[in-house]
Amino acid sequence: MEQIKKNDRIELEITGYTAEGSGVGRWQGMAVFVPMTAVGDRLETRVLKVAKTHAFGKIEQILQPSPERVAPDCAYFSQCGGCVYRHLSYDAELRAKQQRVKDAVTRIGGFPDLPVREILGAEQSDGYRNKAQLPIGRGPDGEIVLGFYANHSHRIVSCDQCRLQPPAFAAAMDAFREWARLSGDEPYDEQTGKGRLRHLYLRQADATGEVMVCVVVNGNGVHKEPELVEMLRKKVPGLKSVVINSNRERTNVVLGKKNRVVWGQDHITDRLCGLEFHISPLSFYQVNRTQAERLYQKAAEYAGLTGKETLLDLYCGTGTIGLSMAGSAGRVIGVEVVAQAVEDARENAVRNGIKNAEFFCGDAAEAAAKLRARGEKPDVVILDPPRKGCAPELLETVAQMQPQRVVYVSCDPATLARDLKRLAELGYEPQELTPVDMFPRTAHVESVVFLIS
Repeated sequence: MEQIKKNDRIELEITGYTAEGSGVGRWQGMAVFVPMTAVGDRLETRVLKVAKTHAFGKIEQILQPSPERVAPDCAYFSQCGGCVYRHLSYDAELRAKQQRVKDAVTRIGGFPDLPVREILGAEQSDGYRNKAQLPIGRGPDGEIVLGFYANHSHRIVSCDQCRLQPPAFAAAMDAFREWARLSGDEPYDEQTGKGRLRHLYLRQADATGEVMVCVVVNGNGVHKEPELVEMLRKKVPGLKSVVINSNRERTNVVLGKKNRVVWGQDHITDRLCGLEFHISPLSFYQVNRTQAERLYQKAAEYAGLTGKETLLDLYCGTGTIGLSMAGSAGRVIGVEVVAQAVEDARENAVRNGIKNAEFFCGDAAEAAAKLRARGEKPDVVILDPPRKGCAPELLETVAQMQPQRVVYVSCDPATLARDLKRLAELGYEPQELTPVDMFPRTAHVESVVFLIS
Protein backbone atom coordinates (compact mmCIF):
# COMPACT_ATOMS: atom_id res chain seq x y z
CA MET A 1 0.00 0.00 0.00
CA GLU A 2 1.34 3.38 -0.98
CA GLN A 3 2.11 5.62 2.04
CA ILE A 4 0.42 9.02 2.00
CA LYS A 5 2.78 11.96 2.58
CA LYS A 6 2.78 15.75 2.76
CA ASN A 7 2.11 17.61 -0.55
CA ASP A 8 0.64 14.50 -2.20
CA ARG A 9 -2.35 15.21 -4.42
CA ILE A 10 -5.08 12.64 -3.94
CA GLU A 11 -8.63 12.20 -5.19
CA LEU A 12 -11.12 12.12 -2.35
CA GLU A 13 -14.88 11.78 -1.87
CA ILE A 14 -16.29 13.48 1.23
CA THR A 15 -18.55 11.13 3.22
CA GLY A 16 -18.96 12.83 6.63
CA TYR A 17 -18.01 15.69 8.95
CA THR A 18 -15.77 16.12 12.00
CA ALA A 19 -16.98 17.75 15.23
CA GLU A 20 -15.19 20.92 14.05
CA GLY A 21 -17.10 20.96 10.75
CA SER A 22 -14.39 19.76 8.35
CA GLY A 23 -15.32 17.23 5.70
CA VAL A 24 -13.98 13.66 6.02
CA GLY A 25 -12.94 11.37 3.19
CA ARG A 26 -10.94 8.13 3.13
CA TRP A 27 -7.85 7.38 1.09
CA GLN A 28 -6.71 3.73 1.28
CA GLY A 29 -8.51 3.43 4.63
CA MET A 30 -7.00 6.57 6.21
CA ALA A 31 -9.31 9.42 7.22
CA VAL A 32 -8.45 12.74 5.58
CA PHE A 33 -9.95 15.95 7.02
CA VAL A 34 -10.58 18.81 4.58
CA PRO A 35 -12.19 22.12 5.68
CA MET A 36 -14.94 23.85 3.68
CA THR A 37 -16.07 20.66 1.97
CA ALA A 38 -19.49 19.03 1.71
CA VAL A 39 -20.69 15.43 1.84
CA GLY A 40 -20.84 14.31 -1.79
CA ASP A 41 -17.95 16.50 -2.98
CA ARG A 42 -15.39 14.74 -5.18
CA LEU A 43 -12.10 16.60 -4.83
CA GLU A 44 -8.50 16.79 -5.79
CA THR A 45 -6.92 17.35 -2.38
CA ARG A 46 -3.42 18.46 -1.40
CA VAL A 47 -2.15 16.74 1.77
CA LEU A 48 -0.90 19.28 4.33
CA LYS A 49 -0.06 17.07 7.31
CA VAL A 50 0.04 13.34 8.05
CA ALA A 51 -0.46 11.75 11.49
CA LYS A 52 -0.49 8.04 12.37
CA THR A 53 -4.21 7.47 11.91
CA HIS A 54 -5.36 10.45 9.82
CA ALA A 55 -4.26 13.29 7.59
CA PHE A 56 -5.23 16.91 6.91
CA GLY A 57 -5.69 18.39 3.48
CA LYS A 58 -7.01 21.36 1.53
CA ILE A 59 -9.05 21.66 -1.65
CA GLU A 60 -6.97 21.90 -4.82
CA GLN A 61 -9.89 21.45 -7.17
CA ILE A 62 -13.56 20.48 -6.85
CA LEU A 63 -13.97 17.77 -9.46
CA GLN A 64 -17.68 17.27 -8.78
CA PRO A 65 -19.54 19.48 -6.29
CA SER A 66 -21.97 18.09 -3.75
CA PRO A 67 -25.66 18.92 -4.29
CA GLU A 68 -25.58 20.26 -0.72
CA ARG A 69 -22.94 22.88 -1.60
CA VAL A 70 -23.89 26.57 -1.98
CA ALA A 71 -21.82 29.66 -2.81
CA PRO A 72 -20.58 31.23 0.48
CA ASP A 73 -22.29 34.59 1.06
CA CYS A 74 -19.50 36.08 3.21
CA ALA A 75 -16.24 37.61 1.95
CA TYR A 76 -14.45 36.60 5.17
CA PHE A 77 -15.58 32.95 5.27
CA SER A 78 -12.32 31.37 4.10
CA GLN A 79 -10.18 33.42 6.54
CA CYS A 80 -12.28 33.90 9.67
CA GLY A 81 -12.46 31.17 12.35
CA GLY A 82 -16.17 31.72 13.09
CA CYS A 83 -18.45 30.03 10.54
CA VAL A 84 -17.61 26.55 9.20
CA TYR A 85 -20.83 25.67 7.34
CA ARG A 86 -21.48 28.77 5.19
CA HIS A 87 -20.74 26.70 2.05
CA LEU A 88 -23.66 24.33 2.85
CA SER A 89 -27.39 24.81 2.49
CA TYR A 90 -28.92 25.34 5.94
CA ASP A 91 -30.89 22.09 5.63
CA ALA A 92 -27.62 20.20 5.00
CA GLU A 93 -26.04 21.88 8.03
CA LEU A 94 -28.94 20.79 10.24
CA ARG A 95 -28.66 17.21 8.96
CA ALA A 96 -24.92 17.23 9.74
CA LYS A 97 -25.54 18.42 13.29
CA GLN A 98 -28.35 15.94 13.84
CA GLN A 99 -26.06 13.14 12.67
CA ARG A 100 -23.24 14.32 14.93
CA VAL A 101 -25.52 14.06 17.98
CA LYS A 102 -26.83 10.63 16.92
CA ASP A 103 -23.30 9.32 16.32
CA ALA A 104 -22.13 10.53 19.75
CA VAL A 105 -24.95 8.94 21.76
CA THR A 106 -24.59 5.70 19.78
CA ARG A 107 -20.80 5.32 19.68
CA ILE A 108 -19.74 7.00 22.92
CA GLY A 109 -22.89 6.59 25.02
CA GLY A 110 -23.93 3.16 23.78
CA PHE A 111 -27.58 4.20 23.18
CA PRO A 112 -28.37 3.19 19.55
CA ASP A 113 -32.12 3.14 20.28
CA LEU A 114 -32.41 6.48 22.12
CA PRO A 115 -35.08 8.53 20.33
CA VAL A 116 -33.38 11.61 18.84
CA ARG A 117 -36.04 14.08 17.74
CA GLU A 118 -35.67 16.37 14.74
CA ILE A 119 -33.24 19.20 15.42
CA LEU A 120 -34.83 22.57 16.23
CA GLY A 121 -33.37 24.74 13.49
CA ALA A 122 -33.31 28.53 13.66
CA GLU A 123 -35.79 30.67 11.73
CA GLN A 124 -32.96 33.17 11.24
CA SER A 125 -29.52 31.71 10.52
CA ASP A 126 -27.98 35.21 10.25
CA GLY A 127 -28.01 38.22 12.57
CA TYR A 128 -28.73 36.19 15.70
CA ARG A 129 -25.68 36.94 17.85
CA ASN A 130 -26.39 39.44 20.63
CA LYS A 131 -22.74 39.63 21.72
CA ALA A 132 -19.42 40.29 19.95
CA GLN A 133 -15.86 40.39 21.29
CA LEU A 134 -13.71 42.09 18.67
CA PRO A 135 -9.92 42.23 19.12
CA ILE A 136 -8.26 45.49 18.09
CA GLY A 137 -5.00 45.73 16.15
CA ARG A 138 -3.22 47.53 13.32
CA GLY A 139 -3.34 46.39 9.72
CA PRO A 140 -0.45 46.38 7.20
CA ASP A 141 -1.33 49.94 6.17
CA GLY A 142 -1.21 51.19 9.75
CA GLU A 143 -4.99 51.51 10.03
CA ILE A 144 -6.86 50.34 13.16
CA VAL A 145 -8.46 46.94 12.44
CA LEU A 146 -11.36 45.21 14.20
CA GLY A 147 -12.46 41.71 13.47
CA PHE A 148 -12.01 38.10 14.48
CA TYR A 149 -9.08 35.79 14.96
CA ALA A 150 -8.24 33.51 12.06
CA ASN A 151 -8.69 29.83 12.84
CA HIS A 152 -6.17 28.50 15.40
CA SER A 153 -4.31 31.84 15.57
CA HIS A 154 -4.29 35.31 17.08
CA ARG A 155 -4.03 36.99 13.69
CA ILE A 156 -6.90 39.46 13.33
CA VAL A 157 -9.02 39.15 10.19
CA SER A 158 -10.40 42.66 9.62
CA CYS A 159 -14.16 42.51 9.24
CA ASP A 160 -16.53 45.39 8.45
CA GLN A 161 -19.72 43.42 8.93
CA CYS A 162 -20.25 39.90 10.27
CA ARG A 163 -23.37 38.19 8.94
CA LEU A 164 -24.00 36.52 12.32
CA GLN A 165 -24.34 39.92 14.03
CA PRO A 166 -27.09 42.58 13.99
CA PRO A 167 -26.64 45.76 11.91
CA ALA A 168 -26.11 47.87 15.05
CA PHE A 169 -22.76 46.11 15.64
CA ALA A 170 -21.45 47.13 12.21
CA ALA A 171 -22.51 50.72 12.98
CA ALA A 172 -20.68 50.60 16.33
CA MET A 173 -17.53 49.24 14.68
CA ASP A 174 -17.68 52.01 12.07
CA ALA A 175 -18.02 54.72 14.75
CA PHE A 176 -15.21 53.19 16.81
CA ARG A 177 -12.81 53.13 13.86
CA GLU A 178 -13.61 56.78 13.13
CA TRP A 179 -12.94 57.72 16.78
CA ALA A 180 -9.74 55.60 16.96
CA ARG A 181 -8.20 57.65 14.16
CA LEU A 182 -8.64 60.77 16.32
CA SER A 183 -7.81 59.41 19.77
CA GLY A 184 -4.13 58.58 19.33
CA ASP A 185 -4.56 55.50 21.55
CA GLU A 186 -2.58 52.47 20.40
CA PRO A 187 -3.90 48.90 20.12
CA TYR A 188 -2.73 46.49 22.81
CA ASP A 189 0.20 44.23 21.90
CA GLU A 190 -0.06 40.74 23.44
CA GLN A 191 3.70 40.19 23.10
CA THR A 192 4.88 43.38 24.85
CA GLY A 193 1.87 44.11 27.07
CA LYS A 194 1.92 47.70 25.81
CA GLY A 195 -0.81 49.69 24.08
CA ARG A 196 -4.23 50.65 25.39
CA LEU A 197 -7.06 49.36 23.15
CA ARG A 198 -7.71 45.64 23.68
CA HIS A 199 -11.25 44.72 22.56
CA LEU A 200 -14.48 46.29 21.42
CA TYR A 201 -17.17 44.36 23.29
CA LEU A 202 -20.75 44.75 22.02
CA ARG A 203 -24.09 43.54 23.35
CA GLN A 204 -27.64 43.99 22.07
CA ALA A 205 -30.90 43.09 23.79
CA ASP A 206 -32.81 41.29 21.07
CA ALA A 207 -36.33 41.96 22.37
CA THR A 208 -35.83 45.68 23.13
CA GLY A 209 -33.10 46.65 20.64
CA GLU A 210 -31.00 48.25 23.39
CA VAL A 211 -27.24 48.31 22.66
CA MET A 212 -24.21 48.41 24.96
CA VAL A 213 -20.76 49.40 23.70
CA CYS A 214 -17.90 48.44 26.00
CA VAL A 215 -14.26 49.33 25.23
CA VAL A 216 -11.79 47.01 26.98
CA VAL A 217 -8.59 48.91 27.77
CA ASN A 218 -5.18 48.28 29.27
CA GLY A 219 -5.65 51.16 31.72
CA ASN A 220 -8.49 53.18 33.23
CA GLY A 221 -9.75 55.03 30.18
CA VAL A 222 -9.09 56.35 26.69
CA HIS A 223 -8.45 59.77 25.22
CA LYS A 224 -11.33 61.79 23.79
CA GLU A 225 -14.09 59.85 25.59
CA PRO A 226 -16.75 62.56 24.92
CA GLU A 227 -15.99 62.34 21.19
CA LEU A 228 -16.34 58.54 21.32
CA VAL A 229 -19.76 58.87 22.95
CA GLU A 230 -20.85 61.50 20.42
CA MET A 231 -19.83 59.34 17.43
CA LEU A 232 -21.52 56.26 18.85
CA ARG A 233 -24.74 58.13 19.66
CA LYS A 234 -24.83 59.51 16.12
CA LYS A 235 -24.37 56.14 14.38
CA VAL A 236 -25.71 53.37 16.66
CA PRO A 237 -29.50 52.93 16.85
CA GLY A 238 -30.72 51.81 20.29
CA LEU A 239 -27.53 52.85 22.12
CA LYS A 240 -28.19 52.84 25.88
CA SER A 241 -24.78 52.29 27.46
CA VAL A 242 -21.12 53.15 26.85
CA VAL A 243 -18.71 51.50 29.29
CA ILE A 244 -14.95 51.36 29.79
CA ASN A 245 -13.74 47.97 31.10
CA SER A 246 -10.23 47.91 32.61
CA ASN A 247 -8.13 44.83 31.97
CA ARG A 248 -4.43 45.25 32.83
CA GLU A 249 -3.71 41.51 33.07
CA ARG A 250 -1.35 39.71 30.67
CA THR A 251 -4.05 37.21 29.75
CA ASN A 252 -6.27 35.99 26.92
CA VAL A 253 -9.35 36.63 29.08
CA VAL A 254 -11.25 39.45 27.36
CA LEU A 255 -12.88 41.33 30.24
CA GLY A 256 -11.35 42.73 33.43
CA LYS A 257 -13.39 43.05 36.64
CA LYS A 258 -13.68 46.87 36.75
CA ASN A 259 -16.30 48.78 34.72
CA ARG A 260 -16.87 52.52 34.46
CA VAL A 261 -19.96 53.94 32.78
CA VAL A 262 -18.99 56.76 30.40
CA TRP A 263 -22.53 57.45 29.18
CA GLY A 264 -26.03 56.08 29.79
CA GLN A 265 -26.87 53.04 31.91
CA ASP A 266 -24.69 50.30 33.40
CA HIS A 267 -26.91 47.66 31.77
CA ILE A 268 -29.31 46.93 28.95
CA THR A 269 -32.64 45.13 29.38
CA ASP A 270 -33.88 42.08 27.48
CA ARG A 271 -36.85 39.73 27.77
CA LEU A 272 -36.55 35.94 27.72
CA CYS A 273 -39.39 33.44 28.27
CA GLY A 274 -41.64 36.26 29.49
CA LEU A 275 -39.10 37.47 32.08
CA GLU A 276 -37.01 40.64 32.16
CA PHE A 277 -33.22 40.47 32.48
CA HIS A 278 -30.65 43.21 33.01
CA ILE A 279 -27.42 42.52 31.10
CA SER A 280 -24.18 44.16 32.24
CA PRO A 281 -20.74 43.66 30.61
CA LEU A 282 -19.93 40.75 32.96
CA SER A 283 -23.37 39.06 32.88
CA PHE A 284 -23.66 35.61 31.36
CA TYR A 285 -26.53 35.58 28.85
CA GLN A 286 -27.42 33.27 25.99
CA VAL A 287 -25.97 34.53 22.69
CA ASN A 288 -29.05 33.57 20.63
CA ARG A 289 -32.15 34.66 22.57
CA THR A 290 -34.75 33.21 20.18
CA GLN A 291 -33.21 29.74 20.12
CA ALA A 292 -32.53 29.91 23.87
CA GLU A 293 -36.28 30.31 24.40
CA ARG A 294 -36.95 27.21 22.31
CA LEU A 295 -34.27 25.27 24.21
CA TYR A 296 -35.72 26.33 27.58
CA GLN A 297 -39.27 25.46 26.45
CA LYS A 298 -38.09 21.97 25.51
CA ALA A 299 -36.25 21.64 28.85
CA ALA A 300 -39.45 22.70 30.67
CA GLU A 301 -41.45 20.12 28.69
CA TYR A 302 -38.94 17.44 29.71
CA ALA A 303 -38.99 18.60 33.36
CA GLY A 304 -42.73 17.80 33.51
CA LEU A 305 -43.46 20.23 36.35
CA THR A 306 -46.94 20.35 37.94
CA GLY A 307 -46.46 23.26 40.38
CA LYS A 308 -45.42 21.28 43.45
CA GLU A 309 -41.89 20.09 42.65
CA THR A 310 -38.53 21.19 44.04
CA LEU A 311 -36.28 21.97 41.08
CA LEU A 312 -32.49 21.94 41.52
CA ASP A 313 -30.74 23.96 38.77
CA LEU A 314 -27.01 23.11 38.78
CA TYR A 315 -24.63 25.34 36.78
CA CYS A 316 -27.46 27.90 36.87
CA GLY A 317 -25.49 30.94 35.62
CA THR A 318 -27.66 34.05 36.05
CA GLY A 319 -30.66 31.83 36.76
CA THR A 320 -32.33 31.97 33.36
CA ILE A 321 -33.39 28.30 33.08
CA GLY A 322 -34.55 27.91 36.69
CA LEU A 323 -36.35 31.27 36.74
CA SER A 324 -38.09 30.48 33.45
CA MET A 325 -39.55 27.37 35.15
CA ALA A 326 -40.23 28.92 38.58
CA GLY A 327 -43.90 29.61 37.77
CA SER A 328 -44.46 25.88 37.24
CA ALA A 329 -42.43 24.68 40.26
CA GLY A 330 -43.00 24.67 43.99
CA ARG A 331 -39.45 25.78 44.66
CA VAL A 332 -36.26 26.48 42.67
CA ILE A 333 -32.71 26.08 44.03
CA GLY A 334 -29.89 27.36 41.79
CA VAL A 335 -26.17 26.66 42.17
CA GLU A 336 -23.39 28.54 40.34
CA VAL A 337 -19.64 28.90 40.96
CA VAL A 338 -19.32 32.49 39.63
CA ALA A 339 -20.21 34.92 42.45
CA GLN A 340 -21.30 37.76 40.13
CA ALA A 341 -23.64 35.41 38.27
CA VAL A 342 -25.27 34.40 41.58
CA GLU A 343 -25.81 38.09 42.43
CA ASP A 344 -27.35 38.59 38.98
CA ALA A 345 -29.61 35.54 39.49
CA ARG A 346 -30.89 36.90 42.83
CA GLU A 347 -31.52 40.32 41.29
CA ASN A 348 -33.28 38.71 38.32
CA ALA A 349 -35.59 36.85 40.72
CA VAL A 350 -36.46 40.07 42.59
CA ARG A 351 -36.93 42.04 39.34
CA ASN A 352 -39.47 39.48 38.10
CA GLY A 353 -41.29 39.09 41.41
CA ILE A 354 -40.18 35.47 41.77
CA LYS A 355 -40.21 34.51 45.47
CA ASN A 356 -39.82 30.73 45.29
CA ALA A 357 -36.21 30.73 44.03
CA GLU A 358 -32.95 30.78 46.02
CA PHE A 359 -29.39 30.77 44.70
CA PHE A 360 -26.12 29.51 46.18
CA CYS A 361 -22.55 30.27 45.14
CA GLY A 362 -20.28 27.25 44.95
CA ASP A 363 -18.85 24.42 42.91
CA ALA A 364 -21.72 22.33 41.56
CA ALA A 365 -20.42 19.01 42.92
CA GLU A 366 -19.66 20.40 46.41
CA ALA A 367 -22.92 22.33 46.62
CA ALA A 368 -24.95 19.31 45.53
CA ALA A 369 -23.26 17.22 48.23
CA LYS A 370 -24.05 19.89 50.89
CA LEU A 371 -27.68 20.09 49.77
CA ARG A 372 -27.97 16.32 49.99
CA ALA A 373 -26.33 16.35 53.44
CA ARG A 374 -28.93 18.82 54.71
CA GLY A 375 -31.72 16.59 53.44
CA GLU A 376 -32.77 18.37 50.26
CA LYS A 377 -34.67 16.01 47.96
CA PRO A 378 -35.22 17.64 44.56
CA ASP A 379 -37.89 16.15 42.33
CA VAL A 380 -36.19 17.41 39.15
CA VAL A 381 -32.51 18.22 38.58
CA ILE A 382 -31.39 20.43 35.68
CA LEU A 383 -27.79 19.97 34.53
CA ASP A 384 -26.35 22.63 32.19
CA PRO A 385 -22.57 22.16 32.49
CA PRO A 386 -19.75 23.79 30.49
CA ARG A 387 -18.30 22.02 27.46
CA LYS A 388 -16.25 19.60 29.58
CA GLY A 389 -19.44 18.10 31.03
CA CYS A 390 -20.07 16.97 34.60
CA ALA A 391 -17.59 15.63 37.15
CA PRO A 392 -18.22 11.95 38.04
CA GLU A 393 -18.78 12.82 41.72
CA LEU A 394 -21.51 15.30 40.79
CA LEU A 395 -23.39 12.67 38.81
CA GLU A 396 -23.08 10.26 41.77
CA THR A 397 -24.49 12.88 44.16
CA VAL A 398 -27.38 13.65 41.80
CA ALA A 399 -28.26 9.95 41.61
CA GLN A 400 -28.07 9.66 45.42
CA MET A 401 -30.63 12.49 45.73
CA GLN A 402 -33.07 10.24 43.83
CA PRO A 403 -34.89 12.87 41.76
CA GLN A 404 -37.80 11.68 39.63
CA ARG A 405 -36.25 13.26 36.54
CA VAL A 406 -32.94 14.67 35.33
CA VAL A 407 -32.88 17.15 32.44
CA TYR A 408 -29.43 17.55 30.88
CA VAL A 409 -28.70 20.57 28.66
CA SER A 410 -25.45 20.13 26.73
CA CYS A 411 -23.27 22.17 24.38
CA ASP A 412 -21.02 19.22 23.46
CA PRO A 413 -22.40 15.91 22.13
CA ALA A 414 -19.29 13.91 23.12
CA THR A 415 -19.27 14.87 26.81
CA LEU A 416 -23.07 14.56 26.90
CA ALA A 417 -22.86 10.98 25.59
CA ARG A 418 -20.14 10.14 28.14
CA ASP A 419 -22.24 11.54 31.02
CA LEU A 420 -25.42 9.80 29.84
CA LYS A 421 -23.50 6.52 30.01
CA ARG A 422 -22.40 7.31 33.59
CA LEU A 423 -25.92 8.27 34.61
CA ALA A 424 -27.31 5.04 33.13
CA GLU A 425 -24.81 3.09 35.25
CA LEU A 426 -26.17 5.02 38.26
CA GLY A 427 -29.76 4.04 37.41
CA TYR A 428 -30.94 6.97 35.24
CA GLU A 429 -31.84 5.99 31.69
CA PRO A 430 -32.16 8.60 28.93
CA GLN A 431 -35.67 8.68 27.43
CA GLU A 432 -35.52 11.23 24.62
CA LEU A 433 -33.11 13.80 23.15
CA THR A 434 -33.75 16.94 21.11
CA PRO A 435 -30.86 18.76 19.38
CA VAL A 436 -31.14 22.56 19.11
CA ASP A 437 -29.20 24.70 16.63
CA MET A 438 -28.24 27.62 18.88
CA PHE A 439 -25.35 28.78 16.68
CA PRO A 440 -26.20 28.45 12.98
CA ARG A 441 -23.28 28.37 10.53
CA THR A 442 -20.83 27.33 13.28
CA ALA A 443 -19.84 23.81 14.32
CA HIS A 444 -21.66 24.01 17.68
CA VAL A 445 -24.87 22.15 18.50
CA GLU A 446 -26.84 22.05 21.76
CA SER A 447 -28.93 19.16 23.02
CA VAL A 448 -31.50 18.63 25.75
CA VAL A 449 -32.34 15.18 27.08
CA PHE A 450 -34.41 13.82 29.95
CA LEU A 451 -33.67 10.80 32.09
CA ILE A 452 -35.69 8.83 34.65
CA SER A 453 -34.77 6.12 37.14
